[in-house]
Amino acid sequence: MPIPPVIYEDDTLIAFDKPSGMLVAPDRWDKTRENLMGLVHDKMGHGVANVHRIDADTSGILLCTKEKSALDFASGQFQSKTVAKVYHALCVGLPDPELFALLDPDEAEDLPAPLQADEFLINRDLIDDETQPGRMRTIRKKGKASQTIVKVLERFAGFTLVECRPITGRTHQIRVHLQYVGMPILNDPFYGDGVTELKLSQLKRGYKGRVDEKPLISRLALHASRLTLKHPVTKLPVTISAPLPNEFEVALKYLRKFASAK
Repeated sequence: MPIPPVIYEDDTLIAFDKPSGMLVAPDRWDKTRENLMGLVHDKMGHGVANVHRIDADTSGILLCTKEKSALDFASGQFQSKTVAKVYHALCVGLPDPELFALLDPDEAEDLPAPLQADEFLINRDLIDDETQPGRMRTIRKKGKASQTIVKVLERFAGFTLVECRPITGRTHQIRVHLQYVGMPILNDPFYGDGVTELKLSQLKRGYKGRVDEKPLISRLALHASRLTLKHPVTKLPVTISAPLPNEFEVALKYLRKFASAK
């Protein structure tokens, strides 16, 4: 399998547009399963190292460095929560109006900027789910502090397109947080409702397509779209972007055409 598309590269950084379904690093239980860094090391050598990770089911930006000093500098920014990350997700359901209520003053002080119109904060600790290994769950206190800012971009009949800006970077954070507020991501095998699909026949009246119709989007509808950090050499901000995958765009095209909220 070829290496995923390179969406940014210079002398010290390289970023890939990882497809949904591909692991970033070797699986702890199945070492033979193909992964992005295995492909990169085979083609580009072991000097290239990933700075962070994203879920196998999530598509989008995976940032790597080409030298140790750059890795240390970039990793430090992720650890100190100074990297600005933007994800896009297509959620099942619509946001509860109460989510947009005014924040507790203590919560507002911790935000990088004041919330804007159609934004809300999910502030809920996460812990490992003891009943389902490999998954996370929310807890009121005494877990790992986790915060996600969510901006509603578009409302459809039964679905919502959101932009998520995680302040912390916990495992499955966006997925668990959106489930917690009643807006699970479409096609989430861990935290979704296990029922909802998005098919053209649901949206278009008088649909006369195939009997064995396939969903417009069948993968987890979560994409790492943009990240901004200080460059290891220039120390100036650099922004890397990854366009929405084609089936994500196709799903949005038909939602906008047939299911826009009135």
